[in-house]
Amino acid sequence: MADLQIRCRNLVRAYTRGETVIKPLDDLDLDIELGAFLALMGPSGSGKTTLLNLIAGIDRPTSGSLAIDGVEIATLSRRRLAAWRARAVGYVFQLYNLVPVLTAYENVELPLLLHDLPRRERHRRVALALDLVGLADRNEHFPRQLSGGQEQRVAIARAIVTDPAILLADEPTGDLDKENALGVMELLTKLNRELGKTLIMVTHDPATAAYAGRSVRLVKGKLLDDAR
Repeated sequence: MADLQIRCRNLVRAYTRGETVIKPLDDLDLDIELGAFLALMGPSGSGKTTLLNLIAGIDRPTSGSLAIDGVEIATLSRRRLAAWRARAVGYVFQLYNLVPVLTAYENVELPLLLHDLPRRERHRRVALALDLVGLADRNEHFPRQLSGGQEQRVAIARAIVTDPAILLADEPTGDLDKENALGVMELLTKLNRELGKTLIMVTHDPATAAYAGRSVRLVKGKLLDDAR
């Protein structure tokens, strides 16, 4: 059995709206192994993106345990959490979130500016990331000059440029046509299988989820199904 990388126990994320308590995640137990490709499925509001944001360190649990590589995320200070997130996690969004006034190269370089790296090393990493996603010849193009599939590839290059161990993808094909969606899924599968990235992907599409080695279904913040 592979080494355990992410361990959730009795994980709760709750919000208060007036006198109503809303729990996007409610007493969730989930283990994710090192190098896994996990698809998170379920209806809107079932807690999928909330779980991604907790794993990314963008949000904090209300209660329960979330340990990544043995580190309890909730115990980290804001500064240490930001440093850990910049080093360990890459995030791919459905709508790309590229900066329109920056070139593909500059968008991919952005996460590296948080690290104390020489310019030559930043250039090497950006060039490698763009080459991995098949866009070495588009580095000076702005987002408006790229297709939707190419924009998502730039977003993936940005997510992997720091060489994170964990790659999170929130509906990465949701805004793409069938051909571009296929290309993005083949790329994500390659990153998982050949580079060993632990990949956790939110999707509503069973065909997209079929690329994953394991699928779990969340309903009202609880784990309903777990299929390998």
